[in-house]
Formats: sequence, C-alpha cells, structure tokens
Amino acid sequence: MVVEDGSPRSPEATLGRHVEDLWDIQEPQLSPTEKLNACFESIPVSAFPPAPSSQVIELNSDTSLADAVKLLSKHKILSAPVVDVKAPKDASWIDRYIGIVEFAGIVVWILHQSEKMEGSAGSAFDMYVSEETIGPAVAAAANGLSSPRFRSLHPESPTATSGNFFETLTSSDFYKNTKVQDISGSFRWAPFLALQKSNSFLTMLLLLSKYRMKSVPVVDLGETTIDNIITQSAVIHMLEECVGLHWFESWGTKKLSDLGLPLMKPSRIVKVDEDEPVLQAFKLMRQKGVGGVPVVESGGSKAVGNISIRDIQFLLIAPAIYKDYRSITAKNFLTAVRSYLEENQKDSPLLSGMVTCQRDNTLKEVILKLDSTKIHRIYVVDDAGNLEGVITLRDIISKLVHEPRGYFGDFFDGVLPLPANSRV
Repeated sequence: MVVEDGSPRSPEATLGRHVEDLWDIQEPQLSPTEKLNACFESIPVSAFPPAPSSQVIELNSDTSLADAVKLLSKHKILSAPVVDVKAPKDASWIDRYIGIVEFAGIVVWILHQSEKMEGSAGSAFDMYVSEETIGPAVAAAANGLSSPRFRSLHPESPTATSGNFFETLTSSDFYKNTKVQDISGSFRWAPFLALQKSNSFLTMLLLLSKYRMKSVPVVDLGETTIDNIITQSAVIHMLEECVGLHWFESWGTKKLSDLGLPLMKPSRIVKVDEDEPVLQAFKLMRQKGVGGVPVVESGGSKAVGNISIRDIQFLLIAPAIYKDYRSITAKNFLTAVRSYLEENQKDSPLLSGMVTCQRDNTLKEVILKLDSTKIHRIYVVDDAGNLEGVITLRDIISKLVHEPRGYFGDFFDGVLPLPANSRV
C-alpha cells in the first residue's frame, strides 16, 4: 500500500511496487500467472525485507528440549536454526548449522516416544534410547519412563489426557536432558537447506509452498551466519502490503472457488470432536502430516475451534492450568488456553480463536484476515457454520506461482527430505 504522497509505506510495499514495474513490461501474450512467475524470477531473494530481530534466534545443538520450547514460545516463532556447538568459530555456514528445529518436529518426537512407552522392556523404544544414540543420562531417564510404573502414560490412556501426564513429562529428566541435537531426525531437511542471496523470489516461494518449508534461511557464501529467515507468514504480510497494486488486484480479487480453493474435499478434512482427548488432535497432526485441525461440535460438523501444532506449547510450558481437569478434551483444552492467554498474554494472536471465511470470499479478503490475526489457517464454512474446507498459508502461496518444468535441476542434490510420514 502507499501513503498519501504516493510513496510506499513499508519495505514490503516498496518490493510490491518493484513487482508492479516488472509486471508492466511483461509480454502481453503471457497469462497473469506466467507474468508473476517472470516477475518473481527476476527479483533476488536478498531484496526481501529482513525479519524482525526479535524473531531471529538460534539454538545451540546442546539446548534441552525444555529450553527450546520455552525460547520458541517466548519469541512467538515456530522454528529456529540449530548451531553445532562443536563447529569451529570460523566455520562456514554449511558446517556451522545442522538444520532447523520446528515446533512440529518437537511435537512429533515427543508423541513418538510416548507411544513407545507402552512397549516392554525389550522393545524398540529401549533400543532407540540406548547410550550410544543419546548418551547415558538421557538413556537412563528414558528407560525409566518406559518402566511398568509409567505404562499409563500412553496417549490413549486416561492418565495421558489429564494434567498429571504433562506435569510428569515436563518435570522428568527425560524431557530436561534430551538435547535438540538428539532429535535431529525430526528436522524437515537434512542436511541444512538454505538459499543464497542470489537465488530468486520464485525459488523461495516454491520452497515455501510446493516443497512444504515453513521458513527459508538465506545465506551469503562468504559469511558464517544466516543473513535472513523468510517465513510463510512474512510472505503473506508482504502480499497484504501490496493491496491496491495492479498485479496484486488481478490475482487477489478472484473468489476462492474460482482459484480452486479450498484444495481438499470436505470428506477428507482431518478434524477432532470436541469431546475427544486433546492428544488425539496432536496424534492426528503427526499421522496425517498437517499443522492444525479444526474442533467440531460433538456429533456434528459445525466448527467450534482450532488446535494447531504450536498449541502443544501450552501443555509443555503451563501444565498446571489443567490440574483441575480429570480429562483434557479438545473442548477443555480450548477453554483452558483461552483463560491462560487472557490472564498472561492479552496480545496473543491465538486469542482470535478460529478464523473462518466462505467460498465466495476473495483471496484478498482472506489474506487481510490472516495477516491481521497472525493465524496460519482459515476454515471455510457454509452459512450454517458447517465445515467445508481449510486454507493454509502454503495453499495461498501455491496459487501465486507455479514450478516450470525442470526448474530446480540439481538444486536438491545432497539434500534429502525426510520420509513424508515424518513431516508435519
């Protein structure tokens, strides 16, 4: 957007004006999508505004899971690059970083371990937490938690859905002593995947959409540290700042239904009943590879709330808020979190609750709503409030550009994504 004197009001708007200039000189026979592809291919990723300093944090590889969760929660971010504490001080970035840890990865790892706790003493769980793999102190703590007296901690048991489970987990040596480096198998990409400053906007947008990256680090080959981190949310904010520009309006004023959104049929939506244990919501996220699920009223399809992968922070950093619940159902979880936020974090975007729209809304309306609430997904409902679909930030970005045939070439050589079932 621009201010009254006609100048852009922000770095993102300046960037949008640059896209506008490129848009105006494209060949007229090109389709709008082809024009946008050409524009974004012409802009280096170094032109993207830097992330706020408060959101650029690094985690040392020997940081405990407990401290990692606290730091991510404190800075209101979903992921952070992990620095190898054993790397020399003058190491290049490719040797300095071992990957990016995400809230999603921590959640997946915790659930994976808790599911294995039901096994016997000779189970694969005990083998996984041997001294050779994660060190003697952590192995001892983990094997202690897999003993018979902790069997009731399995996620499907009554104990697992009460506050006691999380108080036990968060006070355990297992949780406190496990290091970020110990869960490197949960990192989305291995080894570390980053963009160089000379790479294009198009490359960045495709990584954030088709290739499912939540954030993309940008590096300079001659430097030892990350220059910038670009998130899906930052891209949506950039789009919000471009409202009014011709290239944006030609794309953003289309109705969701005309763009093929939502992508998923109603019958395939992953959802949880309000009376189900909240751990079922997080288990579904892990099993289905999604970052959030809607909560629907008991026995119906009316959406009453949303639980995202980052919400597990409230089970880990504030388990005391559930001490009066015999069972933490999805409904009780939503109620307890709202009360906690109203008392402790009145400015939290999570207080917005569930954000909804309808199929005849425009993409611009959805972008404005998502950016203003700082929420990562919006649910499509009918006039009666029944759930018809979900639209994520990734879905929106995927409608902005497309991948030309053979575009990435050997870009991914040596960078192997983890199996699909380990992604969230």
